[in-house]
Amino acid sequence: MTASSSSTRPRQFANFREFYPYYLAQHGNRTSRRLHVGGTLLALCIAVLALLGGRAELLALALAAGYLPAWVGHFFFEHNAPATFRHPLYSLRGDFTMLFATLSGRMRW
Repeated sequence: MTASSSSTRPRQFANFREFYPYYLAQHGNRTSRRLHVGGTLLALCIAVLALLGGRAELLALALAAGYLPAWVGHFFFEHNAPATFRHPLYSLRGDFTMLFATLSGRMRW
């Protein structure tokens, strides 16, 4: 267990700019990052198809496609708790920020 996951007191962040370095530290494992990026990209594709096709029931599948791979990354590769449990909106934004950083080549795949 890492020091950041063993703390019983949740960290507080004033804004996303403060949160993002913490988010990146929670995603140091390359396999975990790949699971996150792949899951986020798949979730986006499913969500777009659901919205364009008027199939709202697919939105639940989009959530599962995004979160399940990410949680596998945390539990089996990072050995920490997902940030989404304590910081859901910042974490979601972090997922998209990491996805776009990876797609643009600013972050190592």
